[in-house]
Amino acid sequence: MQRNQLRITTLLALLSLLSGLIGAPATVMAQAASQSHIYLPLITGSAPAVDAAAQPARTTLRGSAPAWANAKNYTGAADPNGAVGFRVYLGWKDASGAEALARAVSDPKSASYKQYVTAAQFRQKFAPSQADVNVVQSWLKNQGFNIVYTPMNNHYIAAEGTVAQAQTTFGVQFGLYSVRGNAVRSPSGDVSIPASLTTLATGILGLDDSALFTEPDHIKDAPPSAGFRNAPPLSTYWAQFVSSYPYPTGFKDVSNPATVPWTVKGYTPDQIKGAYGISSQYDGAGQTVAIIDAYASPTILADVNQWSTNRGLPTMSPSQLVQVVPPGIYKRPNNKSQDPSGWYGEETLDVEAVHGMAPAAKIVYVGAPNNYQDLDAAMNHVVDRQLAQIVTNSYGFSTELLPPGYIKPFEDTLIQAAAEGIGVYFSSGDDGDATIDFGFATTQWPASSPWVTAVGGTSLGVGAANNRVLETGWGTSNYNCDTTASPCTRTGWLYGAGGGVSQIFAKPWYQSGLSATGRAVPDVAALGDPQTGLLVGQT
Repeated sequence: MQRNQLRITTLLALLSLLSGLIGAPATVMAQAASQSHIYLPLITGSAPAVDAAAQPARTTLRGSAPAWANAKNYTGAADPNGAVGFRVYLGWKDASGAEALARAVSDPKSASYKQYVTAAQFRQKFAPSQADVNVVQSWLKNQGFNIVYTPMNNHYIAAEGTVAQAQTTFGVQFGLYSVRGNAVRSPSGDVSIPASLTTLATGILGLDDSALFTEPDHIKDAPPSAGFRNAPPLSTYWAQFVSSYPYPTGFKDVSNPATVPWTVKGYTPDQIKGAYGISSQYDGAGQTVAIIDAYASPTILADVNQWSTNRGLPTMSPSQLVQVVPPGIYKRPNNKSQDPSGWYGEETLDVEAVHGMAPAAKIVYVGAPNNYQDLDAAMNHVVDRQLAQIVTNSYGFSTELLPPGYIKPFEDTLIQAAAEGIGVYFSSGDDGDATIDFGFATTQWPASSPWVTAVGGTSLGVGAANNRVLETGWGTSNYNCDTTASPCTRTGWLYGAGGGVSQIFAKPWYQSGLSATGRAVPDVAALGDPQTGLLVGQT
């Protein structure tokens, strides 16, 4: 059935896709992604390192153990027969040269501006050599691991084996920990690798369960997720229906109408295009947008086509909406840790937002087999295969203060994307400055990366003539309203657009005119408030 689902944490594809269509550089334009959080704990210090005297020919990867893997949360030893899968990432050869190339082709002041390279050309110049790959693969095979996959750009080696093998290979015991009500597994200290590999490996992803948090609990096969519905009465455009409630004391963003308007049921693509002055001639023809999420909705093609029919848009064929997903992904059982059905709504929102803004564009949906550490591999796949000119991502880490092994490999992939002229876009988040989560201000990552376009969220009012009546920064609070006397009292902040200044990335060249001390987020902003969001249809 058709659902009026409005959840649109940041407006997916509106600015990025359409600005790309009018010839703006892909690496500096704007697009937002629907936001799903992948929560990792703040790394406040290193866990105990492996005794150097016991392993003199090894190097400890400082900060590789998550902060929650501590004595307070420890519940017991991990099952040595348990399965473990991970990726050993290798850095680019001539890493500074790769970064310089990515900057040159992205800088309008550079003589190399827009002189992008192909994936094959990037591999030839910067990919790790096959000899280096063989060294790491041989080491892993000698430890008893199965080599699963190595991409064409040799960026990582995926392997799988048992916990017992991992404990021996990485010189650390694995334990079970109770964190936020979840039973999670992790190395009990920083991992180590042979010293001979330290110039090759930039990070190891997947050994711990850091991303396994805050998912709703469901049972049986994953059903469709619940739709987001605003409560009636609902307007079809801004201030069509107006309540009797006055604006809260101190609220000055809106003064017309004189009292608080009822919320809209959800804007259509025509309304949003009208508000932003986007001509219908920009329909996305000749463009391909990649959408990266976890899992895959089994009803997505039928959903987007029913929604398109309802909106007066052309329907999509299987060749226009292509899904690149692992076998069996449509029948994943729901579970507390991963919530496959929760990702169905993300995919639906993303696909319909892109199709609504650019109905002639091709969409390639890349679904990771889970929402743990496989999203990084999905990004590498899109970039190294050059599947799209634009990549939108519906996920983000709630803080950028993560182990270097998480960040450096992904940043390398983003550098390759920039060198190839692929625009990568991330939402700046929907937790404001994250003080509600951590007690201090922090930006989200990858939105804080200098190699992506970070897009913040706004609240948008679209008038009866599809005109922009108002637009203000998005921030949603809870209010208690007296239905008799009508006053409303603010009780607390709920959610809103993310942003701030990075603590780990310096100010990039394209923000040289800003007074910020580091990489400032977001770069641009567009509709993101779910109370003024896109009307979405999902089975």
